[in-house]
Amino acid sequence: MAAFQSSTTVLDSILFRDAFGTPSMRAIFSDVAFIARCVEVEVALAKAEARCGVIPAAAAEEIARLSNAQALDFDHLRRETDIVGYPILPLVHQLAKQCGEAGRFVHWGATTQDIMDTAVVLQVRAGLQVVAEDLAALRGILASLARKHRDTPMAGRTHLQHALPITFGYKVAIWLAMFDRHAERLEQLKPRVLVGQFAGAAGTLASLGDKGLEVQAALCAELGLGVPASTWHVARDGLAETVNFLALVTGSLGKIALDVMIMASTEFAEVYEPFVTGRGASSTMPQKRNPISSELMLAAGKAVRQHAGLMLDAMVQDFERATGPWHAEWIAVPESFVLTAGALHQAKTLLGGLIVDERRMAANLAMSKGLIVAEAVMMGLAPFLGRQQAHDVVYAACRTVAESGGELAEALAKVPEITRHLDRPALDRLTDPANYLGEAPRMVDRVLECFPR
Repeated sequence: MAAFQSSTTVLDSILFRDAFGTPSMRAIFSDVAFIARCVEVEVALAKAEARCGVIPAAAAEEIARLSNAQALDFDHLRRETDIVGYPILPLVHQLAKQCGEAGRFVHWGATTQDIMDTAVVLQVRAGLQVVAEDLAALRGILASLARKHRDTPMAGRTHLQHALPITFGYKVAIWLAMFDRHAERLEQLKPRVLVGQFAGAAGTLASLGDKGLEVQAALCAELGLGVPASTWHVARDGLAETVNFLALVTGSLGKIALDVMIMASTEFAEVYEPFVTGRGASSTMPQKRNPISSELMLAAGKAVRQHAGLMLDAMVQDFERATGPWHAEWIAVPESFVLTAGALHQAKTLLGGLIVDERRMAANLAMSKGLIVAEAVMMGLAPFLGRQQAHDVVYAACRTVAESGGELAEALAKVPEITRHLDRPALDRLTDPANYLGEAPRMVDRVLECFPR
């Protein structure tokens, strides 16, 4: 229990951390992992500089052999970081001692931000891989749902009112298409984001003479990263794009969460989150089954959206090294990744076991007594009466149903202007919601074509 006494946020809370994050993503962005990445960058730098003839090859070999992130004194590193304001100088002190005589070549020609930025990019690369895997799994779940419910009719709603019939598969296909685009965005942003940072004190690599760009390229090759066209110490669009991408992902998850929460309400009762004993229970109302995963997804989306704004604000940096905006990234980047991973985990749980009540969807669709397909009747009459007159005649019949009850087909059958052109069987066909799904099923097919079985 002592290990959690200092927990203050949902991301490290013993109570909430697995609701808002995942162990794998927390591990990628933990302090220990970050420092290990910094050591990885320092070792790669030594190897690159040795390859370019900047430092002795023997020194680079010793640095690679003796640098040990696990052997660092983290308590001492914490105290020195608090004094210096950054962890790299304290880290270099310890690495230099670990490496003995070769230690004098550690961090050669680099600046603090070079090491930290490149370490963060390595974390981002690992984090994006986890996100990519989660997106693939989620898309598979959504594709299965869309395929299964391609032809399941339900009420489509606009402004929270019955609009026209759709299918549940159509609704899910819209969700799936968003995540198809997110998967595409992720691949597109990688070349812009996954680039190393090695530029020296003011970004000019002056300390390495004419070897600077050669070492930069060798370092990036060592780490499997792209080579930047120019120094990005104060050009933060890459990391800002990454967090804004995560905001798009969690925003889409929030949209799904909101749909599910409303559809799971007692009055709708069309879908439910998977049943797990005790999940979503109330301390006072035994009948409650609250949509917990949806609520967590929605909350995560709101939080990441705030971090997206913070990252955009942090792009406004002064001259060649920022006085403050860079530090805001230390908050936004790790938290955004952890929250996104948590939201994706909740989404896979929710949608992977989603309970769909087709009978309740049909009952809700029939609730309006045919009014939901008034447009179908209007379009059926339009060739005979003209669109506007057909609209007015059907509108009047709809008002009769709304005020006096009954079925729309019955009200229509009492209007001579209508029965002159459409008999009762025709009216019954036009007022059957299942006959007015438009291209919804084929749109499902079109989305599914983009996702291989």
